[in-house]
Amino acid sequence: MKKIAAIAALAASLIGTPILAEDRFAKVEISSEPVAGNVYMLQGAGGNIAVLVGEDGTFMVDDQYAPLTAKIQKAVAGLADQPLRFVINTHWHGDHTGGNENLGKSGALIVAHENVRKRMNTEQFIEAFKRKVEPSPPTALPVITFTDATTFYWNGDEVMVQHVGPAHTDGDSIVHFAKADVIHMGDIYFNGTYPFIDLSSGGSVDGVIEAMDTALALSGPNTKIIPGHGRLSSPAELKVQRDMLETLRDRIQKLVDSGKSRDQVLAAKPTKDFDEQYGKGFMTPDIWTGIVYDSLAAKSKKS
Repeated sequence: MKKIAAIAALAASLIGTPILAEDRFAKVEISSEPVAGNVYMLQGAGGNIAVLVGEDGTFMVDDQYAPLTAKIQKAVAGLADQPLRFVINTHWHGDHTGGNENLGKSGALIVAHENVRKRMNTEQFIEAFKRKVEPSPPTALPVITFTDATTFYWNGDEVMVQHVGPAHTDGDSIVHFAKADVIHMGDIYFNGTYPFIDLSSGGSVDGVIEAMDTALALSGPNTKIIPGHGRLSSPAELKVQRDMLETLRDRIQKLVDSGKSRDQVLAAKPTKDFDEQYGKGFMTPDIWTGIVYDSLAAKSKKS
């Protein structure tokens, strides 16, 4: 029962479903951390937010949950008195898009990859948590979409929003603030834990590694990396996790190629030497290993 409860709580935290009472947000505080230039990182509950401030207006990446909108707006107002003009969704999950409706109604334009709008506009099923997700209301949907990349020349910066993947999902984007030298990774990067890979939304372990490579290619030694979850990071730290993922992917691939069943792969504990560092978050070693197994087994069937 404890395992079921943990998975249910995880589903709520990632996709914004109303499993937990709304008052779970009552005590959440939104913290603000300067990153570089005029870019800040906000943390509360759900995905990390990036905010670019300046005379052109405020530019935001992701927006957590609807009940937190007022607190987020208050935190942003403490950074700049210009109105919020754009909100970028790095992917469709509710802990990154839950504030869309509120912010859209307040005048912000919501921007995302076309697959984000498609998934938000139709019923989804998160296989890892056996949970149906109802379509978002029309006012929560992105009003501007792109297929590959789009660039904003905003507040003195050049901000490229680039589709990568399929990785965490099939609609992931990384956001590169070129002048500030900051990259927001969305949920391609969970700093300090094994990353959730949403296979039912088109994600793949290979895609996560490739997307990390894309971000690293854009990075210099002083680049600041905002992960989807966890503390502010660096290219060196991202590279460590990228290499860990490649090592574990290859280990599990060998087990798949040898004909091991899913249960046998779990029993082999292929992640055990990394679990102390990465296995204490919501993605437990067994849950994460099973997701990677499923990702690789599906690829093997196609080849």
